[in-house]
Amino acid sequence: MAKTYLNYIAGDWVAGDAEIENRNPSDISDLIGLYAQAKPDQLEHALDAARAAQIEWAAYGMERKQAALMSIGNEMMARAEELGRLLSREEGKPLAEGKGEVFRAGQFFTYYAAECLRQLGENADSVRPGVEVDVRREPIGTVAVISPWNFPTATASWKIAPALCYGNAVIWKPANMTPASAYALSEIISRQDIPKGLFNLVMGAGGSIGQRLVESPKVTAISFTGSVPVGKGIATAAIQNLTKVQMEMGSKNALAVMDDADLDLAVTLALGGAFGGTGQKCTASSRLVVHAGIHDAFVEKLVAGAEAMTVGHAFEAGTQIGPVVSETQLNENLAYVDLGKSEGAELACGGTRVTRETEGYYMTPGVFLNTTNAMRINREEMFAPLTSVIKVDGYDEALSVVNDTNFGLTSGIVTQSLARATHFRRNARTGVVTVNLPTAGTDYHVPFGGRGDSSYGSREQGRAAAEFYTTVKTAYIAAGTPK
Repeated sequence: MAKTYLNYIAGDWVAGDAEIENRNPSDISDLIGLYAQAKPDQLEHALDAARAAQIEWAAYGMERKQAALMSIGNEMMARAEELGRLLSREEGKPLAEGKGEVFRAGQFFTYYAAECLRQLGENADSVRPGVEVDVRREPIGTVAVISPWNFPTATASWKIAPALCYGNAVIWKPANMTPASAYALSEIISRQDIPKGLFNLVMGAGGSIGQRLVESPKVTAISFTGSVPVGKGIATAAIQNLTKVQMEMGSKNALAVMDDADLDLAVTLALGGAFGGTGQKCTASSRLVVHAGIHDAFVEKLVAGAEAMTVGHAFEAGTQIGPVVSETQLNENLAYVDLGKSEGAELACGGTRVTRETEGYYMTPGVFLNTTNAMRINREEMFAPLTSVIKVDGYDEALSVVNDTNFGLTSGIVTQSLARATHFRRNARTGVVTVNLPTAGTDYHVPFGGRGDSSYGSREQGRAAAEFYTTVKTAYIAAGTPK
């Protein structure tokens, strides 16, 4: 019998009114477990408990908060091998990537543990004589965290850690496709020195539990990562209660390869950026904007590199591309392959479902050639191991193509020209820009976010997170007259 894993509500592990199966996309015969789906009244109980616990948590001393977050982070890093294996088992990314994600998630907690001790206010003299001004940040209240399946531990951690750091309570609704990683992190948090009810794991479908959560007047802030349509729905629901919202949504990231680029470096960056994590990254390089002067040589090496990549079980040594997360996602990916062909793009390699020793959702990395930026495969986020090459005549056209999108998360340029790199850094309309680096891969101590349809609200990560997870209070104090 498969084990049933429960929700964590108001300090207790509780069953729901239903359970869902969690299966390994590398081997669908492998049942990881059954995961409880919360009932509406359990969500209400979690919200009530969170509001009460938040007041208690806000009164904790700084070092006590710091110790709790540090303990979470240290345990995650110490157990990166074990928990990374669990993550790869349920999500499908190669084992090295799974381990790396868990370790990085632990670093988020240790970083924000340190930030617990760095919450400094400001003092000023008023324009009025005899009055002093004190400005400080206070917790915003109860935060709803809605996290995606593609980085089930890291994305959740970079939301939960700052929420707790700045004195808030958390209601976490993870993606139903990756509940095992959510349960594992929640179990670690549940053992810390925190008030009962401060942190709650509420698993359930987005259309039911998720919708009730974002519509609740008991929630003071919502941090969401997911698709644009869902994000717009959350924003519509949140505005009814004037709930603060932070959202990271879609992307259509471009890597511009100039004629003076180091060819081997450019190909390496494109392959890693496009196909790392099976292309299931919001920072993936799904558009490769290539200067005509280097186009043919680049394409030859790119296609050869893609064809040489090993697709296999997430646990197998040598696997570079694991399975996609689900059969639904695989079918959507294959539909984009058909769409690209119907639009006139040439599929130079890959883009097909393949079989392996175990039954899973395996797909070869695909490269489209002879594409234009007007094609839907270059306008819509595919979230697949697919990338498109767009030929341009020069730098000015490359920059124009990079910026010609409704999204604006990341972009990159490969060039040996300092002038081009500097101009691109200043004029690419994305929240993150890379130079001679892949578009995928960011640090935890600096802001992360995009423009356009990619992001809405305050930036995530680093000290910028304080803008979302706190509210500012300005106090005026009569200085008094000494006697």
